Formats: sequence, structure tokens, C-alpha cells
Amino acid sequence: MSLLGNDALEIFQKALDRVEPRRLIRQLLSLETREGQEMLVVRTERRQHFYPLARYHTVQVVGYGKASPAMAQGVEDLLGNRIQGGLVVTKTGHARPLVRIKVLEASHPVPDASSERAALALMEFAQAQTAGTLVINCVSGGGSSLLCAPGFGLSLADKRRVNELLLASGAPITEVNTVRKHLSLVKGGRLAASFYPATVVNLVLSDVMGDEMATVASGPTLHDPGTWAEARAIVRRFRLDSKVPAKVLEVLEAGAGGRLPETPKSAHPAFTLCDNVLAGGNQEALAAAEAEAKALGYQTTIVSADLQGEARKAAQLFVKFVAEHQPGRKRAFLAGGETTVTVVGSGTGGRNQELAVGFAQGLLKEGLEFERGAFLSGATDGSDGPTDAAGGLVDSSNVQALQPLAAQALEQNDTYHALEKVGALLKTGPTGTNVCDLQVLLLE
Repeated sequence: MSLLGNDALEIFQKALDRVEPRRLIRQLLSLETREGQEMLVVRTERRQHFYPLARYHTVQVVGYGKASPAMAQGVEDLLGNRIQGGLVVTKTGHARPLVRIKVLEASHPVPDASSERAALALMEFAQAQTAGTLVINCVSGGGSSLLCAPGFGLSLADKRRVNELLLASGAPITEVNTVRKHLSLVKGGRLAASFYPATVVNLVLSDVMGDEMATVASGPTLHDPGTWAEARAIVRRFRLDSKVPAKVLEVLEAGAGGRLPETPKSAHPAFTLCDNVLAGGNQEALAAAEAEAKALGYQTTIVSADLQGEARKAAQLFVKFVAEHQPGRKRAFLAGGETTVTVVGSGTGGRNQELAVGFAQGLLKEGLEFERGAFLSGATDGSDGPTDAAGGLVDSSNVQALQPLAAQALEQNDTYHALEKVGALLKTGPTGTNVCDLQVLLLE
């Protein structure tokens, strides 16, 4: 690996450190005594939430998502034996040891029977809570697949097929979630309705652009502004009518026709007892990456905090910066966001791997040298698509070997094996956090 490749890794690691969930939770929560009462305080830049612990006979900690175990660790650090129990659901391989809280592992990004068991277990846990319960809910991305309880007579196979088709369609995650919410017993505010009349504090680590909390994990504890009609229109717009199971189409038609109940809206009483607090997101990671790049001597530009669209097309933005670069200047170009991949081949990869290979291909097409550069594209959770890699790292040590493989790898959506062959896979293992993706381009 080149020196610039090492710098790119260091910048990426600093970004991950900034959004480490255990640390974020400890910054967000505190115990304080006010007027003789012990209070749990949730403090953000905009507001403070106070919860007198004497008001509650039970404190439970729940959660779902790839970062939820680390978030729950932060809650345990603070509250200790004040916690009576709880249940957290995370991706297989992402569990962490918790003292008072049970951890279940489930499948991601495609749900399976473990996802259904986890969703039903959490719903049963929620329904057992009472008005004297304070629930601290640790929410992060990945919950859409981890909690999968099909409703309206759908089978797990039906729901799984819809999920696979949506993920492969190139649809934005917000639209994917609109469909998933309406086919689920738990998403789109239905979990909040199950917790009622308990008080629920939702601590949300965002993995979506704009930090729209109703979109994270498909919003199980936030009211859903979407409708059956919108869910039906999304399936039609991405030309999935002939591909989704017939039962799914039947349910969508019934919902759009007003024959099925909508997801809970803002007037539901459960939402008067739900506080939703943003614990962190991609902006914090991007700011930390910027600070580290500057500390390493790079003139630094954040080119996008909302990088979206097809991954291989987004790669061309960074190729353009290489083409325009003036030698003799140390430059860093940073971006955060979440691109998409329209799957047409049968290979293995993810959006960050497509970005990295697309970047190498773009350099070749433009006839650009990359002797003094490094490009990293990585998923902050350490898992890019259904692979064990976080993404790719292209630099002078591997770009020439990668370029002849790029066209076929992109055609077959088999970027993992192309990057693996030349030693350009970015592997971090599960990071414990999850705030979308980061791209780092360094040039000298």
C-alpha cells in the first residue's frame, strides 16, 4: 500500500472513531439530581429531555440495527443496575456482550427466519410493557432487514422476495422503506403502538441522508407519513409488478384501495409518549474526516454530504478531480452518502466496491495516471452489501492491475473478486457503528 493509501485509511478510521456509538451515547445521556430527584437527561444541541427515574418502576433497554449493541453498551455504562432487562437485535457477527440485556442476531441485508423470530420476540416484549415502564430504544440502520414480521397474510418468502427485488432495483432507500413499512407488522410506527402506554426514548444513529429518523430501520417507532398508494406506485415505477409475488401485489392493491389499515399516523396516542433523539450521523463522520485530512497537510474539500445515485456513475465525480488536479498540491476530496447498485449480473460486491472499481475504470478511459493518489470508498459499518468487505481502496500499488478487470467486474456486478485479486479490498470487520458511507480521494 502507498503512503497516500495509509493516509486514506487513517482519515477513514478517524471518521469511524467520531461516530463510535458507545461514545456518542455517553455524550448524549447523563444522570443528574434536580430538586432532590434523580433524572435521566438526554441532552442535544437543540433541547433537553428529563426523565425522573422515580416515576418509573421499570427501565428496559431495547434496540435494533447494526450499531444497537454498542449503543446499548453506552446505556449500560451509565445506568448499570437501574436497568431491569431488555432485548437488542443486530446483524449476525455484530453482537457485543451486554450485562443486563439479551442480544439476538438476525440476517442482513436479506431477511430470513431469524429476522422473523427477532421481530416477533421484540413485538412480544413491547406488548408486555406498562405505563410505569421507561424504555430506552437504541436504533440504527439495518433494522429493516433484522426485524421482518410480514403482515396481511404474507409469508416470509413473499417479504424476502420483495426485499431482494427492491434492493436490486436501484430504488433509493427511502422508497424501499416505504414499501417495507406497509408490508410489516413492526415497521412504520407499529412497534411504537405495541409499546403503548410505556414511555419510549428513541436514540437514533442515522444511516440515511438528511437524518430523517422515520426512515432509519423503516421507522418502527415513528409515525409514518407514507401511504399504501405510494408503496403501490413505487413497485409500479421500478417495473416490479410482474416480479413480486402475486400475494404482495394483492395486498398492495387492497391497501391502495383503502381496504387495509394504514400505518400509524401522528394522531396515535403512542407518539405522545415517544421522544426521538438524533444520536449522530454521517455529518459527524465527515467532519472528523475533514479535520484529520487537514491535520495531515491536505487542502481539503467536502464535495458532497449527500452522495447518491448509481455507484459507478458517482465514481466519475472523483475521476474529474483527478483530471483537474494541479501537481505539487496536496488535495483531499471527501464525500459522504449512500449510492445504489442496479444488479444485473450474478457476481459479488457492494456499492462501495462498485465505486472503487468504477473509479479505476474511469481513470483508464480518461487516460489518467494515478501514481500519486489514493481513493477509498467504505461503508462505515464495515459491511458493504452481502460481503465481508467495507469497500475498496485504489492507489498506485494496485490500480494498474485492477484496470483490466474493471469492465467485466462491473458488467457482472462482481467487483469483490476483482478487488480481492489485486489486494484492493477494504476490510475492517464489523465496526460497531453505521452512518452510511465515506469516500476519500487524496492527490499529491
